[in-house]
Amino acid sequence: MVALFEGAKGALVLLVGFGLLALIHRDLHAAAEQLVLHFHINPASHYPRIFIDLSDRLTDMKLWAVALGALFYAVIRFAEAYGLWKQRAWAEWFGLLSGGMYIPIELYEVLQGLTWPKVTVLVVNGVVVAYLLVVVTRSKGK
Repeated sequence: MVALFEGAKGALVLLVGFGLLALIHRDLHAAAEQLVLHFHINPASHYPRIFIDLSDRLTDMKLWAVALGALFYAVIRFAEAYGLWKQRAWAEWFGLLSGGMYIPIELYEVLQGLTWPKVTVLVVNGVVVAYLLVVVTRSKGK
């Protein structure tokens, strides 16, 4: 299950990277406004305005850099998913460490403001890390 979850994260980030590449040589300001309006959000509100203003500062080179970062992240997630699927010890340790390093950040975010998306991310990641911890400690005893 964890392998499928990690593979899905990699696929999602890869799709986002391709989506960013589709924005190269486009009017990003207009695209950002259209996206905000599509979700029926007031573009004059604080956070949508930050998002729209950020689109003005993006260049094609920055989009390429973020897309390349997305590719790198996706490759790591796919490698982890493959290793977990094949029950490789290195992948179990890698998953435990890579998932565990986000828990302090997720806890901090929840403490800053309790919202259901923040709690969901923390709980799902906590379950994955706890499961991998059990797997690693059981295989260590064999």
